Parts: sequence; C-alpha cells; structure tokens
Amino acid sequence: MDGERRFSEAEVEEILRRATDRKSGLPARRDAQEGMTLGELQEIGDQVGIPAEALADAARSLDRPQGIQRTLGLPLTVERTVTLSRDLTDLEWELLVGDLRETFRARGKVQQLGRLRQWTNGNLHALVEPTQDGFRLRLGTTKGDARQLMAAGGVILTFVTLLAVLGLLGVGGEPEKLLRAFSILGPVGVAVFAAGAIRLPGWARTREAQMDAIAERVKGMMALPPGDAESE
Repeated sequence: MDGERRFSEAEVEEILRRATDRKSGLPARRDAQEGMTLGELQEIGDQVGIPAEALADAARSLDRPQGIQRTLGLPLTVERTVTLSRDLTDLEWELLVGDLRETFRARGKVQQLGRLRQWTNGNLHALVEPTQDGFRLRLGTTKGDARQLMAAGGVILTFVTLLAVLGLLGVGGEPEKLLRAFSILGPVGVAVFAAGAIRLPGWARTREAQMDAIAERVKGMMALPPGDAESE
C-alpha cells in the first residue's frame, strides 16, 4: 500500500468533478501535501453515494490526453478520451459514426480491425478500442494545414535571418543586397507563419466543444442497457 499513488488536493477535486460532472464540496481528509489514495477517496465517495467505479475511471483519466495540446504555446492538437463501461453495439457504433459525420461535416472512413473500430477523416479520428479495464473512445485531431504554414514561415524566417547575419558580417555577398533581401523576405515569413497561427485558437475551441458534446452523448448511450438503442 505504501507505493500506492496519492492524489493531490487539486487532483482530488478534478477526479470528483469528472466522476460527478459537477463541483463537489467533499472535504479532503488528508493534508494537501500528503494527498489521498484512490481507496481513501472511494471511502469518502461511498458515504455520499458516488460509485467507486466512477471515481476509479475519473482517476485513470487524469493520465490520458485531454483537451488542447499546445506546441510553442499554440493549440495545434485537440484530444478527448472517454472511458466506456462496455463495448459499443453495432447500432451504437453506427449512431456514433453518424454523429461524427454530422458534427464535423465530414464523411470519413470507417474501419474495423478485430475489436478496434475507427473513423478517420484526414487528421481527425475517433477510435473505440479495448483496454485492460474495458473500452475507451479516443477523439483527436491536429490542424495540419496550420502546422505546414507555420513550418514554412519558420523556414523562411530562419533563411532571412541567416542572410541578415551574413550581411552584417560582410560575408557571402554584398551586405546591402543581403539586408535588402532580409527586409523583403522577413515580412513574408512572418505573414506565412501568422496565416497558420492566427486561426488556431478559434479552431481549437470549436473542436474541443464538439468533442465534449460527442463524449456526453456517448456517455448517455453507455448509461442505457445494450439492447435499448435497438428497441427505440
């Protein structure tokens, strides 16, 4: 038991939020520096009716990719992972695919490899896959065109910076021409980089909201017995 992970006060609050979908006022029984184990947290949850399994799923989700992942401070990737209590039925999977197509306005491609199901559309993907504890849904996407523009802008800026340095050192040609090239190409590099970066915040917020909405609808399906979707 000494090696069991202890969750900080902030992590405890986040686990409770994920397990109950609301902020909890449960008191922590341990000092914030000492932390709490999952077992201790489940004991408290049992007193107020929070299922132990919900707390365990929420605790495991702390180590999974969630929300917006940043590169150089910019939101290039959005991910969302949902723990599933069981596999999706064929009809539930078809409903999810329809939801994905409608939400993202993309037909996408459906594949199934054993118990792994996936829907992909370029960098955008949704995977339903088995885990040691059950199943999970992984949603994710990367803004590929923005990354390419930013990379191109970075290459141009690196090149013109080198020209400027050579011009200042009087190496590699006439300094005036090198500095003139820098003055022309520098703004081009900045513009190309900005063209990719400027759209990222709004894109990331939209994708995050879409994935959160899909996750909530899948949780709603999981709350029903497997046969209920077929009977509706």
